[in-house]
Order: sequence, then C-alpha cells, then structure tokens
Amino acid sequence: MQNTLPEDGSLLPVMESFYTIQGEGFHSGKAAYFIRLGGCDVGCHWCDVKESWDAALHPLTKVEDIVTNALKHPSKAVVITGGEPLLYNLEYLTSALKAAGIQIFLETSGAYPLSGNFDWICLSPKKFKAPVAAIMPIAGELKVIVFNASDFEWAEQFAAQVNENCKLYLQPEWSKSKEMTPKIIKYVMENPKWEISLQTHKFLNIP
Repeated sequence: MQNTLPEDGSLLPVMESFYTIQGEGFHSGKAAYFIRLGGCDVGCHWCDVKESWDAALHPLTKVEDIVTNALKHPSKAVVITGGEPLLYNLEYLTSALKAAGIQIFLETSGAYPLSGNFDWICLSPKKFKAPVAAIMPIAGELKVIVFNASDFEWAEQFAAQVNENCKLYLQPEWSKSKEMTPKIIKYVMENPKWEISLQTHKFLNIP
C-alpha cells in the first residue's frame, strides 16, 4: 500500500472506472458504474485482474473526482470492487456517494474488516485468505467461485455462516467453466438453496 495514502480515505488508488452492465450475481443485468481499487494481497492464482494487485501502480484519486465521474452516467448505482477494496477506509467514499444519491454495491473477499455504508454486500470468500467472521451475517449474497469439485463442500461451510436471507451463488471460474458448469448445474438441482451465477459480461464482450 502506498505510504502517502491518507487514513481518512479521501484519496484512493483507482485502477480503473467504467460504466457497464453488472455481469455477476444478484444484480446481474443492471447498469452500474464500476470503481476498481488497486491493491490486493489475497492472491488468487486464477484472478483475471492481477494487474490490480499492486496499489502503487495506480494513481491516487480524490473521492470528490470519483463521485463527479460516477454522476456523469444515467444509472445511480456504483459497484466498488478490486483488488480488495476493504484494504482501505471506505467511509469517506461511501458517505460522498450516498450524499449524491447513489446506491453502493460492494464486492469483497471479506478478508478485512468492513468500513463504509453499503446498500448491498457481495461476499466472495477465497481459500487464500479467509474472510473475517463479522462480515458473514451482513452479506446480501455469497458468491463462491468454483474451480474444482472440492469447492462445493468449501462453499457449504460459508453458507452455514451467513444470514438466512443471504442469496447463495455458485459461479464457475472462467478458465474451468466447460468442466465445472455441468457439475454446478447438477449440484444446484440437488441443492436448490443455491443458484448459478455466470460471468455474463464476458459472453456479452463488455467490461
């Protein structure tokens, strides 16, 4: 993490931001402005945005500029993702977005304590760095990436810890989708508390 990063979160390392259609999970199909923060130490070997890992590679951006850019788009919904966004204090950013009338959706591995105020939290736990327990009961959705068959049992461990209204999704890792999607279909048919999430933005060829 950059040494010059202020603790109040007024400056954040933004890798990229873009307006698109959410491709995964509960809000799939909805227009949203994505804010991808740089910096991650979770280290998923199959991560498709490894260029986000080193926060020092991405410019520190004023929260006010982030909000101004978000307001340029018709949808007043923002997805904060990464990297791992909870590396940073997100109170300043989420307060500014809320004041501008914007809904805020968080995508996180849950590896760090929650900061900020969100309308929706997507928890996507990773084997490489376990989520903190406090995030389990407040997640709106649990999205488990399925890379191999053992991930089903692993997913159930987290399903037992989230709240009873949390949406449960199994999503094939993109490079293993041909192999794992049939297994996920079978699993969901046998365990209908789960639903299937697909990376529809990749099929649509959009960000």
